[in-house]
Amino acid sequence: MSAVVDTDSAVNGPCGRRGFDTLAAIALWRGRPFITGCSVHLIRLNEKISPNVGKMIVDAPDVARYRRPGQFIMLRIDEYGERIPLTIADVDTAQGTITLYYQIVGKTTEHMARMKAGEQLKDIAGPLGHPTEIRNFGTAVCVGGGIGVAPIYPIAAALHREGNRVIGVIGARTKDLLILEREMGEVSERLVVCTDDGSHGRRAFVTEALGEIMAAEKVDIVVAIGPVPMMRAVSELTSPSAIKTLVSLNSVMVDGTGMCGGCRAIVDGKPVFVCVDGPEFDGHQVNFDELMTRLNTYRDEEAVSMREHRCRLGEVGHEG
Repeated sequence: MSAVVDTDSAVNGPCGRRGFDTLAAIALWRGRPFITGCSVHLIRLNEKISPNVGKMIVDAPDVARYRRPGQFIMLRIDEYGERIPLTIADVDTAQGTITLYYQIVGKTTEHMARMKAGEQLKDIAGPLGHPTEIRNFGTAVCVGGGIGVAPIYPIAAALHREGNRVIGVIGARTKDLLILEREMGEVSERLVVCTDDGSHGRRAFVTEALGEIMAAEKVDIVVAIGPVPMMRAVSELTSPSAIKTLVSLNSVMVDGTGMCGGCRAIVDGKPVFVCVDGPEFDGHQVNFDELMTRLNTYRDEEAVSMREHRCRLGEVGHEG
């Protein structure tokens, strides 16, 4: 797999030499070809598609060219911003753009939600991670919960193109939080929509719908992406039947290269780095208890950062 780093992040300004050398060394150490390019990451579209989810289309021609389903990018808004991982939901190679969906939950994503078309992102590095194994399995059930519908969509589309019989199962707490229902319907032979409150589709959890599908027919593979408790429940449901089950882990990531160790998880009793060994793993082998503990590590610090960010926004608004 190639590692394309389409970024001007580094240390000495646009495409700084030391930054390039560091990223190149990491790529070669991981045994992957390294391609780099300096480009302007112009935002083409940025809109809210639900109360807490945004959709952004941004220029990243090299990433668009090399991306495969299941891979992600690391994004930085400005020189002082943190780097966050986002799955590449779609690409337009002719236009050289990638489509990202982001949940508005913290300082960086709140900042992203306020950006306008015509503005620029500082850095985009990718595509990163191992792509999803795409082949004709037979009947594939793609389960997406909440923002997890965004990364499950390109996988469902690729499985559909490969000739699989795709059954989509998507869910959210309420109708207003559902995303990509039309797109998932276009790549699924059958789509089951669930909401916790019954405001759209059927009132059920996605695991209930999956259990009914498993009881009615042979399922060859399940791919589940969403909140950790949902992925855990799906894995526990499919385990007795030994159905191949892939989950995409949403652990904390800092650099996306396996150097910081922030995304460490335990799979099959062994430590892995989600950013370079994943992000997808056998759901039956993931230690979900350990994953949940690590996800909560910086919760207090994130809350403080968010409060301070909103206070500064209030001061700016008052001055205006």
